[in-house]
Amino acid sequence: MVENDDGRTGLIFNIQKFCLHDGPGIRTTVFLKGCPLRCRWCANPESQSGRVQILWDREKCLYCAACVSVCPERAILMTSELGIRIDEKKCTGCGSCSDCCPGQALTREGERRTVGDVLAVCLQDREFYTESGGGVTLSGGEPLLQAAFALNILQGLKEHDIHTAVETTGFVAPLLFQQACRWVDLFLFDIKQWDDGKHKNGTGVSNRLPLQNLKTALTSGKEVLPRLPVIPGFNDTIADAEQFAVLLRNAGAEKVQLLPFHQFGEKKYEMLGRNYAYTDVPALNESDLNDFHQTLIVNGIDAFF
Repeated sequence: MVENDDGRTGLIFNIQKFCLHDGPGIRTTVFLKGCPLRCRWCANPESQSGRVQILWDREKCLYCAACVSVCPERAILMTSELGIRIDEKKCTGCGSCSDCCPGQALTREGERRTVGDVLAVCLQDREFYTESGGGVTLSGGEPLLQAAFALNILQGLKEHDIHTAVETTGFVAPLLFQQACRWVDLFLFDIKQWDDGKHKNGTGVSNRLPLQNLKTALTSGKEVLPRLPVIPGFNDTIADAEQFAVLLRNAGAEKVQLLPFHQFGEKKYEMLGRNYAYTDVPALNESDLNDFHQTLIVNGIDAFF
């Protein structure tokens, strides 16, 4: 659990302004921490944990050991081979280490903010939303994992007539998802694998709940954009494209946005002291997916990048 019971505060790791790819118009995107999935290719691995985390950048480290000496939990170890290692079981995310780091090699990911704080930041750009047809997008992680906090933000935004979008994995309790539909104008809904067994292998969870909620979203009267991250060796074959078309048609969807695999998040795994399953795997370009793209179109799905 990453939220207070009353939902007045929640854990976020970024608020990014002037976003152009998280829904229509100019948007502010609020990134909430915590996700029930463990996608092996995740570009934001710092979003998965529901706790504050400390990231270590080897290239900036001066190896002065100041962080080791100030840590009140003795959660930091320095070795000649591995450099800095942080024991997440001991670390409380207090930030003492990052505050004292002379090379700024340590960064604190995650900050508890109130609903009012978040709304105040978002409302600063209300004029841009109005002029561009934009608004605010909640992202993550899975933003609906912090249920009360996310719903309170969405409700507050709608009270100011601001367009709302949620980037979701769909792995959310059905009743909660139905509640979210009341305050969401647009669902940016990720689909990752049509086959349940492969979905479990790549993400750690079944695809049954996301598919159930996808159908709920598509019949809710709200705008829904299914999005498909195309991952090498996981869901990128022509047979996969054919099955995704069947899945989308059965759910009532007519379109899908293709998101080619990229390596933007690779360094974060090293900074978290984690192994990355897609090291040295080449990124995909739109041209690499021509056949995949055309297969969806031929099978009745308006696929686009």
